[in-house]
Amino acid sequence: MSAETIVVMLAVIYGLLIGSFVNAWAYRLANDKSIVRQKRSVCPKCGAQIRAYDNIPFYRKKLDDAGVAPEAVSCHGDVADLPFTTKIDLRDHYPFGMFARPRDQIVRVHASSGTTGNPTTVGYTRADIDTWGDLIARTLAAGGVKPGDLLQNAYGYGLFTGGLGLHFGAERLGCTVVPISGGNTERQLKIMRDFGATALACTPSYAMYLGDAARDRGLRPEDLPIRVGFHGAEPWTNELRLQIEAALGIEALDIYGLSEMGGPGVAFECLCKAGMHINEDHYMAEVIDPETLRPLPEGEVGELVFTTLSREAQPLIRYRTRDLCSITSEPCACGRTSARMSKPIGRSDDMLIIRGVNVFPSQIEEVLMSIPEIEPHYQIVVDRKGYLDIIEVWVEVGEDIFAETMGDLERFQRGVQAQIYNVLNIQVAVKLKEPKAIRRSEGKAVRVVDKRKAL
Repeated sequence: MSAETIVVMLAVIYGLLIGSFVNAWAYRLANDKSIVRQKRSVCPKCGAQIRAYDNIPFYRKKLDDAGVAPEAVSCHGDVADLPFTTKIDLRDHYPFGMFARPRDQIVRVHASSGTTGNPTTVGYTRADIDTWGDLIARTLAAGGVKPGDLLQNAYGYGLFTGGLGLHFGAERLGCTVVPISGGNTERQLKIMRDFGATALACTPSYAMYLGDAARDRGLRPEDLPIRVGFHGAEPWTNELRLQIEAALGIEALDIYGLSEMGGPGVAFECLCKAGMHINEDHYMAEVIDPETLRPLPEGEVGELVFTTLSREAQPLIRYRTRDLCSITSEPCACGRTSARMSKPIGRSDDMLIIRGVNVFPSQIEEVLMSIPEIEPHYQIVVDRKGYLDIIEVWVEVGEDIFAETMGDLERFQRGVQAQIYNVLNIQVAVKLKEPKAIRRSEGKAVRVVDKRKAL
């Protein structure tokens, strides 16, 4: 045996040993139940506010106008006097006006939809990316995922944070990741069985769709190798959870995140399914009354507000998520002591979440009102077909449009659908209505009919 061969063999053995050590260390860190809880009286939020004040002109003006010195904030009570941050603030400072680090220190940018053509951008330093990976590893470990598990990641890749967030977090834990992204259900089921996927990451509606597709193809839950699913990016009920678990034969867990906070990894369910554990070492959570904007007592339902504690590129102070939920600090049966948030029961604004995409009625209105042939009367109808959300836009058009041939009407309808798709990036069915076909209101116009709430 040559010296070169011996060197190569030793290098391989060393790599395997180091890799096993790193994976084991990552799993222990991710599954550590003692590292999450932060004391509310002394925590890193003061440092987060100082970073925001020193590096983001928007926050410097906000805090100065409020007469608040960032270094003076050291307890939960003080935070109630700090100004809020909203999605509009992020949009108004598009693209990089809310970054606390120079552009050459930003290693990645994601984006989510906004209420106009400008998205809200989210920046990450290298440390932010590393932290994000740790939080997702923690999320997966809480669901029983271990190094060596194979995660089928059916979240979308690209500017959306879900795909890459779950991807690198799973790798951090030591998993094998299949970056299959969304869609192509036939291939999803084949890869799932052929590769032996043990964990699934996708929206809850797509998980149910996969379950139905498997059943239609004669597959039983025991024919599928996955044992746990991580589902977020859209609201879902415990009733749907039971149906997903029955259809796929898995434990279906909720994960919570939002792009403004860096993506998924803000909170997660453990296998007890008794609320989502908030990663309090990185996010400080409050619940406020959306009308008075004052903090609410523990257990009461209100609007969820987050302050980032560790983000370098884009620290945010008291960001209003618009999600309505409650928080409890009672320890969980799993042993974790972090505060837990309930599943969001709704939103305090008019934003719709359709298949994981944020949709604002004002976005649709802007498109419709730019088309001369459309009357200023429309209605957005949201419904659920099976387990997938669908959205229709009913629009009134002039009588001269209806005088066109059927082919012309269809072309006009497809053109409107294409313009809406260019803004929303999701398919919307447009229904043309004759003048006065849409019900008028003496008060506020009923622009949105969400039939999902009645299900």
